[in-house]
Order: sequence, then structure tokens, then C-alpha cells
Amino acid sequence: MKRTCLCCGLIVLFFAATTLCWPAEKAEPGPSDLLTLTGTVNNSQGKGLNDAGLTIVVEGKEIHRVEKILTDEEGSFQYRLALPQGQLSGAKIALEVSKPSYKSSAPIALKRIVFEYKDENGNSHYLAHEDIVLQRAVTAAFWIATLVLLGVYVLIAFELFHRTLAALIGAALLLTVSYTLGTFYPDYFILSFEDAVRAIDMNVIFLLMAMMIIVGVMKKTGVFQWLALKSYEASKGNIYVLCAILMVVTAVISAFLDNVTTMLLVTPVTIEISRALKLNPLTLLLPEVFASNVGGTATLIGDPPNIMIGSYGGLTFMDFVRHLSPICFIVLAVSVVYYIFYFRKEYRKSDAGNVSEMAAALREEYKIKDAKLLKICLIILGITILLFTMHGTLHMEPSIAALIGAGALLVLSGTDIVEMLEHEIEWPTLIFFIMLFIVVGGAESTGLIQVIADGVRDLSKGSLVIAVILILWVSAIASAFIDNIPFTATMLPIVAYLNQTIPGAEGGILWWSLALGACLGGNGTLIGASANVVTVGIAESLGYPVSFVKYMKMAWWPMLISVALCMVWLLVVMM
Repeated sequence: MKRTCLCCGLIVLFFAATTLCWPAEKAEPGPSDLLTLTGTVNNSQGKGLNDAGLTIVVEGKEIHRVEKILTDEEGSFQYRLALPQGQLSGAKIALEVSKPSYKSSAPIALKRIVFEYKDENGNSHYLAHEDIVLQRAVTAAFWIATLVLLGVYVLIAFELFHRTLAALIGAALLLTVSYTLGTFYPDYFILSFEDAVRAIDMNVIFLLMAMMIIVGVMKKTGVFQWLALKSYEASKGNIYVLCAILMVVTAVISAFLDNVTTMLLVTPVTIEISRALKLNPLTLLLPEVFASNVGGTATLIGDPPNIMIGSYGGLTFMDFVRHLSPICFIVLAVSVVYYIFYFRKEYRKSDAGNVSEMAAALREEYKIKDAKLLKICLIILGITILLFTMHGTLHMEPSIAALIGAGALLVLSGTDIVEMLEHEIEWPTLIFFIMLFIVVGGAESTGLIQVIADGVRDLSKGSLVIAVILILWVSAIASAFIDNIPFTATMLPIVAYLNQTIPGAEGGILWWSLALGACLGGNGTLIGASANVVTVGIAESLGYPVSFVKYMKMAWWPMLISVALCMVWLLVVMM
């Protein structure tokens, strides 16, 4: 009897548990009011804000907060809200918007809800759209990003760390703060990992890498040293003519290839020629490095600041050629005259000797090492430059043209790709660019860049003339004392903002002001441009040292003259 009762009890418990655990059949929902809500979240500059959080608040008998939604990369959002039929018309619906480094908005009531249609199930469909503008807030993240950016500048300017390490420390610090303190306190959130990745301009990175490959293969032919030798032969021992030819050749090469690499290859043969002429090599090297920076200013690919400006501003290769090459030609001509006059006493002391014997001796050492490879390189380089000139028509980024050329050259030359990646690509430089983009991205996301841009706009009082002069001279002076690459990276979003807010700037004249100032200003001091540092380093290793002050005496005034010429060009010719 007890056993029977126990069995019955277990059966009852089993059925009870089954009944409780089995999911109940859901009742068919009745007709609803379906509201499709769309809109954008922008900053005061009209730029879409990604990852802005939106909370939808429905006011009735009680406040119902819908789960927070986020905007996409362009600041757009879309959400569908369902309410029992008939309640939408009487409900008060509002949006609350928040994003780190911005002031959270007060509840924004939807002003207009439009009926669209009623579907076959009886659901009523409505539409509403709201564009929201958030104002900046100065938070702890703003001051951290500011200090990090300034710290990176200081470390680079005083060479306390290698510039790549300085930028890496800055980027790592921003992300560390964002994902530690920023996780718990929104005021400390600077930028997300996704924002950091978006801040990296891969067009710049790939373009630099591809051009490094092309130059690395061309180096094997000996063409750069051969050109320097031919310059000496063409001068026929006339030191004034030699200076002019070397400057022009260096400028032309630097317009299409990296000016640092150009100086690395041209410097040794210049020193050999100078020794043979019993001349201080600095009297030829300094005009050469000055010319390399002038020539690099003339094209999109000639100097890293131009690559950055072109990529950020959507400017084509031919845009740079049309707007900058004429003034660069004028600056080069004036620079040639200046340096011939400046070093005239040194040139008079030179001993030309037997030009034929000297040329014959140099010809054995500096000659074309691989004529077949040189032909391949010139053909591929020509095709690459042609693609550069057409990339606006083809809607193709410059980096793609460079990668096509680099890939074709590696295949046709049979160069070992592993050797090229290990020895010819300057990975520290590429990593420096990547980390620097992140640091500047942090300054932009927290509002520092906008503060600077507003300051420049207010200082110029909306005048395009004053803005052109300000950007040109500030860029030139700043680039003379700090690396022009981080300075340009900081100025890019500032100039983009000014292009939108200053009447008449839509044509892009402020981009040209930045390019001329950043590239030519680097000529002013020893540390102003990478080519300067490299050239002086090689000269010093061979027994020809030059101090910071001595270099500045030889380069500062021609730099100021060149920038003054650019100012006249911008204000008289381009406006």
C-alpha cells in the first residue's frame, strides 16, 4: 500500500513538473502602433558622431526606457518602437543622447510623428526623424589627450626617445586610460579601439610602404649616384654650375621619390666630389638638402606631409602639380641664386683640377650596375606616376597605384620579397605614422582639435587672407623646430574645419598653405625635416660636423625668403 502511494505521488509530481516547465503557448499579439525612428547625431561642425548612445523615453502612466541604441560611423540611427494600438498618438516620446566628451542632451521630444500606412495585420506604421546636435564638454579626457599630445611633441623635439617610441607610448597611454578609468567613469574615456583603428590613414601607410619598395629596388641599379656623377661632368669643373645642377637634380628626384632616400644615396658621391675639389662638402650638401625639401613639396608623393594632406583632403596628384609645382620652381631658382652667392667665397677656394681624370676615377665607382633592371624600374615608375595622375579620374587611392607599381616591380625584377621587407621598408617610420594617427585621433575625439580650430577661426575673424597667412607662417615656424609630420597630422582636421567655416576657403587654398608651410619650414633648422638630420649625420660620420646654430645660420634666411615667396603666390596668384 505504501509502495503504491509512493508511485502515485511520483507520477503526480512528474506531471506537475512537466506542466510547469513546458513553455506556455504565447498568445497572438494584437494590432500595434509601430514607430520607425531615424535620425542623426552630429557635433557643432556638422560631423556625424559614431557610438553615441540614445535612450528612447516613452511617457505614460510610467516612464518606459527602451534599451540604449548606438549610432553608426556616420552618426545615423534607426529604431522601431512598438506600442499598443491607439496609444502612440497620446504618448510623449523623447530621446536622451550621450557620448563621452560631449554634454548629454536634455530629453528631446519628437516634434512630428507621421502616419505611413496600416498593414494586413492591422498594425499602424508611423515615421519620425530627428537630427540632434551635441555640444562639446571639457572633461578629464580632454586634458589627458592634450597632455599626451604635448608630451609626444616634447619627447620628439628634444630626442628624449626615438620618435616611434614616443608616439607608441602616447597611443598606448590613451587606450589604457580609456579602458581602465574610462570603463567606470565616462569623463575619462578618450577613444575606443575601433575609433583608434579608424583614425589610422591606411592610404598614407600603404603609399609610403609601396614607394619604399620601389626606391629599394631602384637603389640596386646605382642610378642615383650615376646622376650625381653626370652632374659633375656637365659642370665641366665650374663649381657654381655644379651647385646649380646638383640642386636641380636633387629637387627633381625628390619630387617623385622620398627625399630622405634621395639624400642617403646622393650624399656619399657629393662628398667624394667635394674632396676632389678640395671643398668643404657642406657647401654642396646644404644646398642639396634644401633643394630636396623644395622638390618634395611640388608633388603628392614627394614629402610625407603632402601624402597626409592629399589623403585627408581628397586631393589628387595633379592638384599638387598644378597648385604647388610653379611656386616650387620659383623657390628653387631663388634658392640656387642665394646659395651660390652665400658660398661664393668657399667656391672660389675650390680646385677643379683635371676634370677628365676626376670624372674617369669616379666613373669606375659610381656607374649603372644593372642596366636591364634600371629599364624595368623606369618603365614601372613611369606607369606608377601615370596612375598617380589618373587616380582622380579612376577614383583610385594613390596607395593603390603605388602598390600596383611595387608589386609589378618585385615580380619583374625577381627581388626577394623577404629581403625587401627586412632591409628596405622602414618599419619604424610606418609604426610611427600609425601610432601618431591614434594620438591625434584622441585629441580630435576629446575636442582639443576643435578648440584650436575655433581659435584660429576667431583669430582670423573669418578673413580668408588672414587665415592663409596664419596657417602658412605658423606651419613654417613650427615645422622648423618640431618634426613636420606630427605637426601636419595635428593640423589636418583643423584645416578641414576652417575650409567649411571660412568664406572662400572651399577651393582648398588652406591645404596649399599648410603644405607649403610644413614642407618648406622644415628647411629652417637641422631638426626641421628628416632629410636634414640624415644628411648632417652622414657628413658628421665622415668628419664634417655641423652644429644646430651653424646649420640655422645657413638655412634660416633662405627658408624665410621661400615662405615669403609662397605667401605672395597664395595671396596674389591663387586667390
